[in-house]
Amino acid sequence: MRFHLAVLTTRAVNATSRRLGRGQGTVAGGRSGLKVDPRLLEHLTSGREVSLVTGTNGKTTTTRLLAVALGARGDRVVSNETGSNMPPGHVAALAGHRAATRAVLEVDEIYLPRVLAATRATCVVLLNLSRDQLDRTNEVRMVAGNWRAALAAAPHVTVVANADDPLVAWAAGAAARVRWVAVGLGWQLDAVGCPSCEGRIAFAPDGSWACVTGCGFTRPAPAVTLTATDHGTTFHGVWVDGRAEQITLALPGRFNYANALMAAVAAEAQGIDAGSALAAMGSVDAVAGRFTTRTVAGVPTRLMLAKNPAGWSELLDLVGEDDGPIVISINARTADGADPSWLWDVPFERLAARVVVATGDRCRDLSVRLRYAGVDHVMEADPISAVGVAASGADRDRCVDVIGNYTAFGELLGARA
Repeated sequence: MRFHLAVLTTRAVNATSRRLGRGQGTVAGGRSGLKVDPRLLEHLTSGREVSLVTGTNGKTTTTRLLAVALGARGDRVVSNETGSNMPPGHVAALAGHRAATRAVLEVDEIYLPRVLAATRATCVVLLNLSRDQLDRTNEVRMVAGNWRAALAAAPHVTVVANADDPLVAWAAGAAARVRWVAVGLGWQLDAVGCPSCEGRIAFAPDGSWACVTGCGFTRPAPAVTLTATDHGTTFHGVWVDGRAEQITLALPGRFNYANALMAAVAAEAQGIDAGSALAAMGSVDAVAGRFTTRTVAGVPTRLMLAKNPAGWSELLDLVGEDDGPIVISINARTADGADPSWLWDVPFERLAARVVVATGDRCRDLSVRLRYAGVDHVMEADPISAVGVAASGADRDRCVDVIGNYTAFGELLGARA
């Protein structure tokens, strides 16, 4: 009776939240339901095949791709697609889709041990670990240690892990079953300390790595590798048994090909042919607003989200292929993390030849960083006006790239045309 009351409470509160315009109905109901039944997440996942996706960057996209892949044969799949990745968001999504036989849940890095224990997931995808919102988040090696302990206590789970990230490899090394995937690690600065002996990790040009202090911790041999040809425009997943599958996506960026291959290997671990999984993923052209093109202030605008140095580095590589105007919007609200000092670790120097507009609550901090990076720019505190400023010196039909962190991205996503 408590379980059924909790489900009804979750649905009712979420519906009321949406009706009153107080949110998307993805958290408030979950919190209420968990107060009624603290074991609600466990009860809602009972009898379902559950996959968990976690990591510092790429969680939301990989979750979406894996959900599409697992539904390729017609199975009903429920997922927390809006990115509400803590237990209230999980139960809100699950309570709204009781008929689904599979669940794919994006999980905040800190919550993985708790969610894994509650759901008894059969598959866990570990993408990467780097600094993110350290004013309220544990140091990355502490997170890796918590993952390791949780996976050691879950012999039933199959782990799909990025072999190129030493912190992920350390965590996954305690699992009973691991499928190692080599998808690269563009941001290595948070992984130079050996989590095994506190020595030093050295990275080789070929992507391999090892502890040079002598503890023996080294990159595991991958079962699947992401490869690029045609000057990095064509990507394949190559299995050690000789299979190769081309990855064709509507989503841009090498990092999304890496996300897709991780999702394909996770789908294969759950009985879905990898080729069929990748084919299904090709239909995904936006994830929770990321990479959508919409009209802002009368200007065609491509919206992108970055939240930490690793994510910014990846996106700057992507937009570096263009020479059009770009808006950078930075806030430091609760969801963003209150400390914007990470700006100094982002390689903004790559934007030196671009038309750049700095905006958002912390546009002054950003402006100082851009000045030291040698990037000519203008500052406009209002994000909507900033898009117009960026477009003023360019063809009005040309798309303006906008990159923002959490709340900055959300503001522009919800802005009226």
